[in-house]
Amino acid sequence: MGAAEEQHPPAPAPAAVEESKRTLVFTYGTLKRGFSNHGLLQDLARAGDAAFVAAAATADPLPLVCGPYRVPFLLNLPGEHGCQRVRGELYSVTARGLARLDELEGVSRAHYERLPVSVVVDGEEGTVEEVVAYYAHRGYAAEMWARSGRRGHAEYSPAVAAGYVRRVDRPQHLTFLDQIRVFVSSQS
Repeated sequence: MGAAEEQHPPAPAPAAVEESKRTLVFTYGTLKRGFSNHGLLQDLARAGDAAFVAAAATADPLPLVCGPYRVPFLLNLPGEHGCQRVRGELYSVTARGLARLDELEGVSRAHYERLPVSVVVDGEEGTVEEVVAYYAHRGYAAEMWARSGRRGHAEYSPAVAAGYVRRVDRPQHLTFLDQIRVFVSSQS
C-alpha cells in the first residue's frame, strides 16, 4: 500500500456522533437529588443518557421562587434586587436525555424555557461554565417575580420545598399554565 492509500479509521455513524454530544444542564429544583423528579435523572443515568458532574451555583444572582404547589421556578430576570446566586447540581446529558427533560419541563407547552446560564462549579471558583437551565417561561416570569414579593431563594431546599404537591396530586381539570395564572393573580 502506498502513502496515497493510507488507512483511516471509518467515520463514526451519525447516531454515535449524536450520542457522544452532551449538554451540561444546571438543575435547581425537583430534579436535584432527594427531590421528587430526580428519578428521571436516575433513569437517564442507568441508560447512559445522564451523569452527575458536580454541585454548582449560578455565577450571577437570579430569582428562584416557588409558584403554585411549591413548584420551583428560576426566572430569567438578572439584576433584580432581592435575588441571590442559586445553588444546584450540574448534569451531563445526551440529546435523548435532553429531549426527556424538555418533555418533563413542558418546553413545547410554554411551561419552562431551556436557556443558557453561567455557573461556577464547586471547587472551581473563578471558572465560569456556560450551561443551560430550565427557566420559567417569559410569558409569566415577571408576574411570578411580583407575586413572590420580589424575594428569591438561594436554594430549593427541603425547607423551601415544604408543601410541594406532586403532579398526580394536583387538580387535573386545570392545565399547568392555568394553575400558574390562578397563582399569580391571587393575593397570597
